[in-house]
Amino acid sequence: MEGPLVDAEGFPRADVNVYQIRTARHSISCLQNDHKAIMVEIEEALHRLHAREKAKRDQDQAESQAESMEQEVTLPSPFARVDAVSQGSPACQAGLRVNDEIITFGSVNTRNFQNLQNIASVVQHSEGKPLSVTVIRNGQKTQMGLTPQQWSGRGLLGCNIVPIQK
Repeated sequence: MEGPLVDAEGFPRADVNVYQIRTARHSISCLQNDHKAIMVEIEEALHRLHAREKAKRDQDQAESQAESMEQEVTLPSPFARVDAVSQGSPACQAGLRVNDEIITFGSVNTRNFQNLQNIASVVQHSEGKPLSVTVIRNGQKTQMGLTPQQWSGRGLLGCNIVPIQK
């Protein structure tokens, strides 16, 4: 590829086919130039691809933040909080945890809650029947089914609920 094709006096060398070597060198040079051009195109395409993925990831992250902000804004205010849950109780089996903030408890919700007697009335009338309970836990809305029933402890639920002062 790099050796001289002429002798010391400037005449073409007799031991090689000068035409064939020049043609081969030209073809290799063209192929190297083509390879460089293709590599530049691939590099630019990769930069565009990664820029697009980064933009998409940033947009998805912004949307998820906006969605979580929107969800926080649209969560109704709770009217009661779970103060204690007894182990093995219906409340424990349903998945209620201490500090869960109650949004709905059967037919009782933020708009019609007046006092804890509302919840007690719903529990008494729903013994053995599943109730839908919606709580806010760690900023997320969580729904569960709770069936008030007799168990080895006190009451039908096995948890202590306290009203939230507004």
